[in-house]
Amino acid sequence: MILKFDWKIKIGMALSALLVLYFFIVSAPIKFPVGKIQTITEGTGLHKISLDLKENKIIRSRFSFELFVIMMGGRRGVLAGSYFFEKKLNALEVAWRLVRWQHNLAPVKITFPEGISTRDMAMLFTKELKDFNQEKFLKLALPKEGYLFPDTYYFFLDSKPEDVIGALHGNFEFKTKDLAEAIKKSGHTLDEIVTMASIIERESFDSDERQIVSGILWKRIKIGMPLQVDASFLYINGKASLELTRDDLKIDSAYNTYRNKGLPPGPIGNPGLDAIIAAIFPKESPYLYYLHDKNGKVYFSKTFQEHVSNKKKYL
Repeated sequence: MILKFDWKIKIGMALSALLVLYFFIVSAPIKFPVGKIQTITEGTGLHKISLDLKENKIIRSRFSFELFVIMMGGRRGVLAGSYFFEKKLNALEVAWRLVRWQHNLAPVKITFPEGISTRDMAMLFTKELKDFNQEKFLKLALPKEGYLFPDTYYFFLDSKPEDVIGALHGNFEFKTKDLAEAIKKSGHTLDEIVTMASIIERESFDSDERQIVSGILWKRIKIGMPLQVDASFLYINGKASLELTRDDLKIDSAYNTYRNKGLPPGPIGNPGLDAIIAAIFPKESPYLYYLHDKNGKVYFSKTFQEHVSNKKKYL
């Protein structure tokens, strides 16, 4: 009886020891950072990797993690890259992920509507990507306002500002490369075309209509008339046409096209291809004014008196 009892005690003690070892060495830390992306740079040694993982509460024991890596990866060891931890993992599972290069980073689909501003792009990136550096993105991207092509993109969760800007700007160059000669023949610079396109994008929504609007706006510039477009206020203070007051029209801003003649200093958003084409190929017409009713229908007029009359009828 005493021998049987001793045997049971020994088994119990062994199991307890194994449980303790598992808890303190193998199991996931209580504060495991679920949803975190861990980046391992090329050339980082195993000891430094285990130290970073322990400091970030991804593993409990550096020794057990390093042992598992050596057992599973041999000389190859951990592969550099970014790893997304969508749930708690024990040290063995973490080692397996890093040795087998299982990033668990599925591409994220992000669609940018035509005319979107760079600041609104920054908000979307911050919402959809992990730990996205919005401040750095704006610093690098605002000077490229108008040249970040609105489209549907697939980015990794850990994409950096430089990565997304490269994709957006590269797409702009790809989409517009065949228009380079037409832009030269238009008599306008690329900056002027893109700035005008960003206005047209907000002012009109139909291809044929856009070309007429383009003709009207270029004509206003030619005769020294202010553009007087409401679209610029979305960029200045976020207000749409029906929200504008007389005080808004007096705002002291270089982008206020009621106070200043000619084009604003730069694009007010990122135009799509259709608006860019309309800016390059304006359509001549006898009109100098236009407005849209609440349903988006456009009404053109030749004189200011006709324009005022249309305002009373349709707005």
